[in-house]
Amino acid sequence: MSPEAYNAFCASLPATSHVVQWGGADVWKVGGKVFAIGRQQEDGEMAVSFKCSPMGFDILSEQPGLRPAPYLASRGMKWIQWLTGESMPDDALCDYLAESHRLAAAGLTKRVRAELGL
Repeated sequence: MSPEAYNAFCASLPATSHVVQWGGADVWKVGGKVFAIGRQQEDGEMAVSFKCSPMGFDILSEQPGLRPAPYLASRGMKWIQWLTGESMPDDALCDYLAESHRLAAAGLTKRVRAELGL
Protein backbone atom coordinates (compact mmCIF):
# COMPACT_ATOMS: atom_id res chain seq x y z
CA MET A 1 0.00 0.00 0.00
CA SER A 2 1.36 3.39 -0.91
CA PRO A 3 1.37 6.29 1.57
CA GLU A 4 -1.13 8.07 -0.69
CA ALA A 5 -3.52 5.10 -0.72
CA TYR A 6 -3.21 4.66 3.05
CA ASN A 7 -3.95 8.32 3.74
CA ALA A 8 -6.78 8.46 1.19
CA PHE A 9 -8.49 5.42 2.70
CA CYS A 10 -8.18 6.66 6.29
CA ALA A 11 -9.48 10.09 5.22
CA SER A 12 -12.54 8.41 3.67
CA LEU A 13 -13.67 7.05 7.04
CA PRO A 14 -16.18 9.18 9.01
CA ALA A 15 -15.09 11.88 11.48
CA THR A 16 -11.34 11.30 11.12
CA SER A 17 -8.45 13.65 11.72
CA HIS A 18 -4.83 13.37 10.59
CA VAL A 19 -1.64 14.44 12.31
CA VAL A 20 2.01 13.78 11.60
CA GLN A 21 3.78 12.86 14.82
CA TRP A 22 6.14 10.35 16.38
CA GLY A 23 9.00 10.95 13.97
CA GLY A 24 6.98 11.54 10.82
CA ALA A 25 4.26 8.90 11.12
CA ASP A 26 0.87 9.54 9.53
CA VAL A 27 -1.46 9.11 12.51
CA TRP A 28 -5.22 8.88 12.02
CA LYS A 29 -7.70 9.48 14.83
CA VAL A 30 -11.42 9.43 15.41
CA GLY A 31 -12.64 11.61 18.27
CA GLY A 32 -9.05 12.03 19.44
CA LYS A 33 -8.46 8.25 19.64
CA VAL A 34 -5.78 6.77 17.41
CA PHE A 35 -6.94 4.00 15.07
CA ALA A 36 -4.08 3.83 12.52
CA ILE A 37 -0.38 4.68 12.36
CA GLY A 38 1.49 4.52 9.08
CA ARG A 39 5.12 5.18 8.32
CA GLN A 40 7.01 4.82 5.07
CA GLN A 41 9.98 2.51 5.55
CA GLU A 42 13.41 2.90 4.00
CA ASP A 43 12.48 0.49 1.18
CA GLY A 44 9.50 2.70 0.28
CA GLU A 45 6.91 0.27 1.63
CA MET A 46 4.48 1.28 4.35
CA ALA A 47 4.39 -0.14 7.86
CA VAL A 48 0.81 0.26 9.10
CA SER A 49 -0.30 -0.39 12.68
CA PHE A 50 -3.96 -0.81 13.59
CA LYS A 51 -6.14 -1.79 16.52
CA CYS A 52 -7.91 -5.16 16.39
CA SER A 53 -10.01 -7.52 18.49
CA PRO A 54 -8.31 -9.93 20.89
CA MET A 55 -9.11 -12.88 18.59
CA GLY A 56 -7.91 -10.96 15.52
CA PHE A 57 -4.69 -10.13 17.35
CA ASP A 58 -4.06 -13.80 18.17
CA ILE A 59 -4.64 -14.89 14.58
CA LEU A 60 -2.87 -12.03 12.80
CA SER A 61 0.23 -11.99 15.01
CA GLU A 62 1.07 -15.49 13.69
CA GLN A 63 0.85 -14.54 9.99
CA PRO A 64 3.89 -13.72 7.83
CA GLY A 65 4.24 -10.03 7.09
CA LEU A 66 2.34 -9.11 10.29
CA ARG A 67 3.51 -8.75 13.88
CA PRO A 68 2.38 -7.31 17.20
CA ALA A 69 2.83 -3.56 16.85
CA PRO A 70 6.03 -2.30 18.53
CA TYR A 71 5.42 -0.29 21.73
CA LEU A 72 1.64 -0.71 21.61
CA ALA A 73 1.35 -4.50 21.85
CA SER A 74 4.09 -4.62 24.47
CA ARG A 75 1.83 -2.49 26.68
CA GLY A 76 -1.02 -4.99 26.47
CA MET A 77 -2.88 -3.25 23.65
CA LYS A 78 -4.21 -5.36 20.78
CA TRP A 79 -2.42 -3.68 17.87
CA ILE A 80 -0.95 -5.36 14.78
CA GLN A 81 1.66 -3.95 12.42
CA TRP A 82 1.32 -4.78 8.71
CA LEU A 83 4.69 -4.84 6.97
CA THR A 84 4.02 -6.41 3.57
CA GLY A 85 1.20 -7.62 1.38
CA GLU A 86 2.63 -11.14 1.75
CA SER A 87 -0.29 -12.44 3.78
CA MET A 88 -2.73 -9.54 3.59
CA PRO A 89 -3.45 -7.62 0.38
CA ASP A 90 -4.33 -3.93 0.43
CA ASP A 91 -8.10 -4.50 0.32
CA ALA A 92 -7.94 -6.73 3.41
CA LEU A 93 -5.77 -4.14 5.15
CA CYS A 94 -8.45 -1.55 4.40
CA ASP A 95 -11.06 -3.83 6.01
CA TYR A 96 -8.91 -4.03 9.16
CA LEU A 97 -8.38 -0.25 9.15
CA ALA A 98 -12.16 0.24 8.97
CA GLU A 99 -12.60 -2.18 11.88
CA SER A 100 -9.89 -0.36 13.84
CA HIS A 101 -11.79 2.89 13.23
CA ARG A 102 -15.00 1.23 14.48
CA LEU A 103 -13.26 -0.12 17.61
CA ALA A 104 -11.75 3.28 18.43
CA ALA A 105 -15.09 5.04 17.85
CA ALA A 106 -16.87 2.51 20.08
CA GLY A 107 -14.58 3.60 22.93
CA LEU A 108 -15.84 7.19 22.74
CA THR A 109 -18.61 8.45 24.97
CA LYS A 110 -22.15 8.54 23.59
CA ARG A 111 -22.03 12.32 23.62
CA VAL A 112 -18.82 12.49 21.57
CA ARG A 113 -20.10 9.85 19.12
CA ALA A 114 -23.29 11.90 18.66
CA GLU A 115 -21.29 15.11 18.14
CA LEU A 116 -19.23 13.35 15.47
CA GLY A 117 -22.30 11.84 13.82
CA LEU A 118 -21.24 8.27 14.59
